[in-house]
Amino acid sequence: MGGLWPVPDVLAFLAGRWRTERSVRDLASGAEGRFEGTTVFDASADGGLLSRESGAFTWQGVTRPAERTLRYEPGAAPGTADVRFTDGRPFHSLDLASGHHVADHPCAADLYRGEFTVRGEDHWRTVWRVGGPAKDLLLTTDYRRETPPSRTSGRASPGL
Repeated sequence: MGGLWPVPDVLAFLAGRWRTERSVRDLASGAEGRFEGTTVFDASADGGLLSRESGAFTWQGVTRPAERTLRYEPGAAPGTADVRFTDGRPFHSLDLASGHHVADHPCAADLYRGEFTVRGEDHWRTVWRVGGPAKDLLLTTDYRRETPPSRTSGRASPGL
């Protein structure tokens, strides 16, 4: 299972509940943190998904509740998505047809570069590198499916 898993329909693939584990490293200071929780992708009225992440984030020995919500809207090409913040601002595009995607998001003086890799029908990973005048971070998140995939999701088999 070391190869890529092509995903012809990113919204169908993501739908459901995922166990979420993220490591956060400050490359400048060496500090490390960890997020553990769940991400639930539920259908939204616009034909996309609402992604709700919730759990606990531990940083420098202190654990606090953490959450975020993103909107995944149907993209311009079939099977793709446009990811937006809850207020509608664009975040990045997402196309997993090859099982791999790279996206950039400029944020003030910082650049967020995300790499998305699908490892199988029940596992995908994001790696965000954040660089700027005040940030030098590496965030690695593994998502493992908690709810079984739908038989009508339209996902490709590994050989496609």
